[in-house]
Amino acid sequence: MRRGISAAAVAAALALAVSACGGEESPRRTAAPASDPAAVSGQVTWWDTSDATNEAPVFQEVIKDFTAKYPKIKVDYVNVPFADAQNKFKTAAQSGSGAPDVLRAEVGWVAEFASLGYLAPLDGTPALDKPEEFLPSPAGSGKYAGKTYAVPQVTDTLGLLYNKELLKKAGHDAPPKTFAELKQTALDVKSKAGADGLALNVDAYFLLPFIYGEGGDLLDVAGKKITVAAPPSVAGVKVVEDLIASGAAAKPAIQDSYTNAETAFKEGKVAMIFNGPWSNTDNLGGAVFKDDPDDFGVAPVPAGSAKAGSPTGGHDYAVYAGSGDLDASYLFVRYMASAETQAKIAGKLGLLPTRRPAYTMPEAQANPMIAKWREPMAAAVERPWIPEGGQLFQPLLEGYQKLAAGQRPAGPMLGDVAKAYQGLLKGWSL
Repeated sequence: MRRGISAAAVAAALALAVSACGGEESPRRTAAPASDPAAVSGQVTWWDTSDATNEAPVFQEVIKDFTAKYPKIKVDYVNVPFADAQNKFKTAAQSGSGAPDVLRAEVGWVAEFASLGYLAPLDGTPALDKPEEFLPSPAGSGKYAGKTYAVPQVTDTLGLLYNKELLKKAGHDAPPKTFAELKQTALDVKSKAGADGLALNVDAYFLLPFIYGEGGDLLDVAGKKITVAAPPSVAGVKVVEDLIASGAAAKPAIQDSYTNAETAFKEGKVAMIFNGPWSNTDNLGGAVFKDDPDDFGVAPVPAGSAKAGSPTGGHDYAVYAGSGDLDASYLFVRYMASAETQAKIAGKLGLLPTRRPAYTMPEAQANPMIAKWREPMAAAVERPWIPEGGQLFQPLLEGYQKLAAGQRPAGPMLGDVAKAYQGLLKGWSL
């Protein structure tokens, strides 16, 4: 569970982070500077938060390539469940014991970790190689207070994933482009195609396309105003209420909602879900698409009365400030975030690169998923890169669960969320 951090806790954390940098952990020093990379020795522990079944084997392949190029650097690979990684890293960094040298951090975590002094600044280090190549939005996620604390690994957003065959049976040759069309298409699938029309993932991140679509947002950062309960945001959540009440969306599971929706989609039991490019491999390996990959459709999320909008997501490489092998860690990040490595990962997993040159490389272009996600990415909305950004989802998740269970309607639910945000964002107005 995400927690707020008091000023005293921040001060304590800073002190601990500084002490960690100062050597209480008996730091492992590198043997040579980065001027001769092949001579650098050391040990890098990497916490990878990718999917352990479908994605992790590819990252482990890349690590083998790295150690072949840098034989004097040992990499300890640790796969940490994504849901546990944020608090696990925070706890380890705060105590000064057990944090990895390099973390695969969700884009919303970086500003918080940097503000607490847990991350090493990367400007001027080998880790930040050719920064001009990065796409602006992913690059923005790694910056805090004028410095760069993380290098983008992959970028993503949510799209509408659909089963072409089920939509065709329901009389639709194209995916819905508006919330109204989404509802009608889902009802048609339910009545004509023998499957559910839409499965919702009851997760705060997956609620954002509905809020953005009606012109809402969680915050107005420039005005330091909390907007999650403003009328446009409420209108967006009311769209979700209507989808559930009308039967257009199947009654959602409250727990294990992501897995339930994903499983139903790849088994052909539901025609449409919202999900990101990280699920490409999982979906295409499912029973319904394994032999008919052309039936797997990807489209932008439908638009509301204001626009079609979906959150910018992704992951960054961040280096722990207390790492004893900073030189080796910088080289590891440079290699893992290079255009060549990103193209290889894109080709094998369909994950979207953060460097422009990677998109033109043959390995990335060979994967049809990369081109399919170009249009959904055009609708990506940049999230607030503030220290509290990673803590905004838990109150909204709890509210969404109550809404999906029929316990709290949209307006009062978002009012509760706004009050919770007031506790996180000192000095912000409603």
